[in-house]
Amino acid sequence: MDGNSRRNGTTTVLVVGGVPEDRHAMSTLLRGAGHEAVSVATAADALRELDTRLREGTLPDVLLVDVRLRDMTGFELCRRLKAHHVLAALPVVHLSAARPPGGDHRRSLDSGAEACLSTPAEPEEIRTAVWSVVRAARLRSEDQALIRRLTLLSETIVTVQAARSLDELVDAAAEGTARLTGLPAAVFVLGPEGELYRGMSPERIALALPDRAAHDAVTQLIGRLGADRAVVHRTVVHAPLWPAGFFRPGVQDDARLVLAQGGKAPVCLATPVRDSRPQSPADEAGVARLAQATALAAEPLLMYQVERHVALTLQRSFLPEPDKLPDLPGVDIAVRYEPASRQAEIGGDFYAALRVGDGVLAAVGDVVGHSLEAATVMVEIRHALRAYCVDDSDPAVLAERLDRMLQRYHPEVTATVCLILVEPDTGRVRIANAGHIPPLIVRGAGGADYAKAHGPLLGLGLAVNRPTPTELFLEPSDRLLVVTDGLIETRGTDLAVSMEGLRAAVADAAPGVRPLCDMLLDRFGQDREDDVAMLALQLRPGRTRP
Repeated sequence: MDGNSRRNGTTTVLVVGGVPEDRHAMSTLLRGAGHEAVSVATAADALRELDTRLREGTLPDVLLVDVRLRDMTGFELCRRLKAHHVLAALPVVHLSAARPPGGDHRRSLDSGAEACLSTPAEPEEIRTAVWSVVRAARLRSEDQALIRRLTLLSETIVTVQAARSLDELVDAAAEGTARLTGLPAAVFVLGPEGELYRGMSPERIALALPDRAAHDAVTQLIGRLGADRAVVHRTVVHAPLWPAGFFRPGVQDDARLVLAQGGKAPVCLATPVRDSRPQSPADEAGVARLAQATALAAEPLLMYQVERHVALTLQRSFLPEPDKLPDLPGVDIAVRYEPASRQAEIGGDFYAALRVGDGVLAAVGDVVGHSLEAATVMVEIRHALRAYCVDDSDPAVLAERLDRMLQRYHPEVTATVCLILVEPDTGRVRIANAGHIPPLIVRGAGGADYAKAHGPLLGLGLAVNRPTPTELFLEPSDRLLVVTDGLIETRGTDLAVSMEGLRAAVADAAPGVRPLCDMLLDRFGQDREDDVAMLALQLRPGRTRP
């Protein structure tokens, strides 16, 4: 439908064909009934007029078409219009002077016209026909618009609910709000500690973004508006109370806000107020539904974030910082730990480096699963390992004891671990591997190979199937590397292929254990879906081979 006609309350009618006197009379009749009338003589004139109006966005509301045109029949013109992806929505009323009228009426309906009037017709009959087809077309248009709006709303809610982080959530909600309203949008989630998460619609260019003061002002405003705990709260905030720059760089706009709360965290959907007209009821309802869905989806993500923070704090508190490792005799050791970049939860990856007698016990492991429980079990394993190695540092004995501990206290949990006992004076290394990626031996002369060390996971009670430790010797220029699978595992790629990629990457790595770890994080550790732990060690010069 013609946007101008809807705004000013008139209906535009395009009269096509007929003798000039009839066209003039028809136009006069329509104008007297409150319509705007435009008349053309031929089908070609009508198509040119429609093409111009289509570009201008001022299409008529209805066409009155004489079935006997000079250049083609009105039936053919109607078929052409109904084949067009935009013009097909225009209602067509045919005018026929045929006697009897039945044949033209059938051909009219077959061509797609909404009605066919016999002429001469009574003025009231013409006025009724015009209003009837226009009303029916508008109802169809409104139904189609409603279907599109509901489809868009459903798609946006699905995207919001599938978000794996609060950053993804606010971006998806902002894009959906912009598509629903046709306006730039900003979406905010206010966390329980006052932290503000912001998403902006894609068309908002990343120049002159609002500064910290603007975010602080929005935080305070949302906090005050969300204090009434209403499920949905709508308001308009006038500039300058609403900071500049969220909708247009450096520009102050009045903001229409919709706030919703699904729990403790208020969610705010904001769009600019560009004129005095209120939102349509349908748009208002759609944005309110989206705000509620965003608030409900934000709540578990905030809970996950709190859990992640607790787990990370717990994990980091028990994993020594890379620059605060104890001084271990005869070896240089480097460790790294990187939490998953996109994971709301956290895994149980860990490392350990302990002094035992005249040697060093190193371990890298991973508790299966991603949860706070995985992190707490990881802590228990590290503590148990420290306690067990006081009496016996044999890797095979330690693996068996850790296996029994998990069976007794965490029967539903399994874990992988690689235990390495190093004798710095001799270079002798003994490895007990429980379901973990085998260590890589990076030779100083070049090349790298995986140690042949395998065994069942911890927690399965398969001590009888656990092989004897693998024994090998390191030269002072050799390095031993152990990683968790989060470093290389990629969905859809066989782990053996990823392991070969890791082996090739370290084969010509620069000397030193720290450069080795840093290189691997730079090459493999970006945007990982799982936590990463790694440990590299190298003998210090000066020991003697037996």
